[in-house]
Amino acid sequence: MEDYELQEIEFWRKLEEESMSRRSMLRRSAAAAFGLTVLSSPAAAWAGRAGSAEALTADGIPLKKLIAAAKKEGQLNVIALPHDWANYGEIISAFKKKYGLKMDEANPNGSSSQENQAVRSLKGDSRAPDVVDVSPGFAVDGAKEGLYAKYKVASFKTIPRNMKDSRGYWYGDYWGAISIGYNSNLVKPAPKTFADLLNPAYRNKVALNGSPLTSGSAVAGVFAAAIANGGSIRDVEPGIEFFRKLKKAGNFIPIQATPQTVASGQTPIVLDWDYLNLAYGKEFPAAAWKTALPSDGVYGAFYCQAVSASAPHPNAARLWEEFLYSDQAQFQDLAKRKKIPAALLKALPSPKLYAKVKFATSVQQTAAKAKIAAEWPTI
Repeated sequence: MEDYELQEIEFWRKLEEESMSRRSMLRRSAAAAFGLTVLSSPAAAWAGRAGSAEALTADGIPLKKLIAAAKKEGQLNVIALPHDWANYGEIISAFKKKYGLKMDEANPNGSSSQENQAVRSLKGDSRAPDVVDVSPGFAVDGAKEGLYAKYKVASFKTIPRNMKDSRGYWYGDYWGAISIGYNSNLVKPAPKTFADLLNPAYRNKVALNGSPLTSGSAVAGVFAAAIANGGSIRDVEPGIEFFRKLKKAGNFIPIQATPQTVASGQTPIVLDWDYLNLAYGKEFPAAAWKTALPSDGVYGAFYCQAVSASAPHPNAARLWEEFLYSDQAQFQDLAKRKKIPAALLKALPSPKLYAKVKFATSVQQTAAKAKIAAEWPTI
């Protein structure tokens, strides 16, 4: 068995069996959600590295040469990167400003499946994605299918072993947990658990980010609800039944949550990734948006980076990855040196709750999606 195959087995075992420390993984979104500009200082550090003749990527490519080649290409094609997702708006803006590259942002609200499909169907087309940001199952499948190119960022060695392909086909970038976000002006008392959401006070107030028939975020909400109601990552039936009960009580609404519905008050309570709900608090101060991690159902999922094997702008793609991971390294360094503002740490949910996080394997996700597809239309 090849080393990368052993890594895949270890990867899924870790997700299924171990509690992972939030601080041990690469993070940018929570910091950005509370205004910690992780791009300014890291960009300066990156500029310093790039200015050195000896500065190399993990693959031995001089950074100055990579930057020059990317600027010659003049453009980067990304896909499925909403500006309000994991701080991508700020990251994209900073990248364009620093390197002067144009960016084509295709299908901002696309899924991991659609990202891989775009790599397949647009091969040889100048509009094809240069990079993807996909969930682990799709990352593993994409590497097996040959959709991605080998590339190791300069900080490759610092990425946890079980969160990367040893050959450099993909590497973990960030992860989130399902949270309860709520408009504290409209929601009293504050919901802290899935059980709380059945309170009659929340009639016509609870929404998901999308439908679990098509949205990974919504599927994650069902997983979390299952864990909270006697189910598990192997059994999502209790999660489906929870939403059936929530709908029957009149609390679950069919409106799919978006930044616009949060700002307008149409979705006073939203089950969504923590980094999105945390960001809403800063983005929409009038909503007095608060975020809680449900203590009875802590479910998380990862996302990974990969360079397309048929990228029309291969050097810009690699420069983008270097830019992303220089930021991550800087944030880790800030944490190690205890330089993260106390206000940020205080605003985040308790680390004790994150220690309870559960992750589903690709096989478990596939099984859950099939069950949801069969039963969700009847709730």
